[in-house]
Amino acid sequence: MSFSTCDLCDGNEDKLASGGLAVLPPVFRHFGKRKAFSGPAATLKVFEDNVLVRAALETPGEGRVLVVDGGGSLRCALVGGNLGVLAEKNGWAGIVVNGCVRDSEELDACDIGVRALATHPQRSIRKGVGDRDIAIMIAGVTVRPGNWIYADADGVLVAIEKLG
Repeated sequence: MSFSTCDLCDGNEDKLASGGLAVLPPVFRHFGKRKAFSGPAATLKVFEDNVLVRAALETPGEGRVLVVDGGGSLRCALVGGNLGVLAEKNGWAGIVVNGCVRDSEELDACDIGVRALATHPQRSIRKGVGDRDIAIMIAGVTVRPGNWIYADADGVLVAIEKLG
């Protein structure tokens, strides 16, 4: 599917006004080979713990986008090169992390799209604490499981349903 987030915003101004389409704040950096990606969201809420991130990426992605609310923490990474390879292998379209990633050069070699706030060399703790498949809030934007995520060089969109 070829798309432009600018064109999607222009063509769906009514959804922007009604809340059926939202734009994440422009705070995310790009990683991975895919500059643009889209798909239905799978959601996680974790804090400085990536056990559930790995568990999700070990399952068939089926073109979905894993959206991880890491609380905006800049103290450790939630996704690294090994998880990027796992995401690619299991058919995930992309990952959006409200937090940090590491192994950025390894992530850039993966055929997925990744958006994150920053890089950080330290890995997360591993306790397995968090929630999956729940509504999460990233910088004032609610993301629910099944919402559609559209990301390209101009931004990241969250739509209640697939946009035509």
